[in-house]
Amino acid sequence: MILYPAIDLKDGQAVRLVHGEMDQSTVFNDNPAAQALEFVAAGCEWLHLVDLNGAFAGEPVNAAPVEAILEQTDVPAQLGGGIRDMATIERWLNKGLARVILGTVAVENPALVREAAKAFPNQVAVGLDARNGRVATRGWAEETDVMVTDLAKDFEDAGIAAIIYTDIMRDGAMKGPNIEATEALARAVDIPVIASGGVSSLEDLKRLKATKVISGAISGRALYDGAIDLEAALSALKS
Repeated sequence: MILYPAIDLKDGQAVRLVHGEMDQSTVFNDNPAAQALEFVAAGCEWLHLVDLNGAFAGEPVNAAPVEAILEQTDVPAQLGGGIRDMATIERWLNKGLARVILGTVAVENPALVREAAKAFPNQVAVGLDARNGRVATRGWAEETDVMVTDLAKDFEDAGIAAIIYTDIMRDGAMKGPNIEATEALARAVDIPVIASGGVSSLEDLKRLKATKVISGAISGRALYDGAIDLEAALSALKS
């Protein structure tokens, strides 16, 4: 199971939110590239980047710090937030991004997801963010009637690289991930599922790995707060 350290970008800084609320942000590093280099030095295999402003604006906002991270690090990175058309997808992949994450458009324009996945094999992931099992879009500001599992199944034949499943009510709350829901989703589809939201201890990571069907986990606040030692966690997940 791959551990993805998260760098959430707001106004050019690395921050963490609680439950996705933009007015409840904590700045952890005003130099996101330096933060990325710390994670790489600890041995991470991937980086998970989110353009929080972009998720609300519907277009990239924190391009400069993302580009700095891509230029200064040598591990693959995935990015979500404000990526809603083919031109933006192609631009990011051309800049060296390993994988784009499509969230809002997965609900509003699923045909784009299929087109992108076909054009860029293994470089397109779908981000499914949910409250009580229902998908939320536009920076989690809008809740839909679409059930996570139903939407995931719709992409079974699209060739997407992964699904990033976030339980919004667990995100940034340091209360543990929704393992039951994440495992159920992973068993319902053949697409690799990455857990996000609430991953706050080494024990959480071990429990996710023990399901044997969850392919990865994203953690942010716990790494910044020291609740998870990245080097120790990476070692434990490889053993």
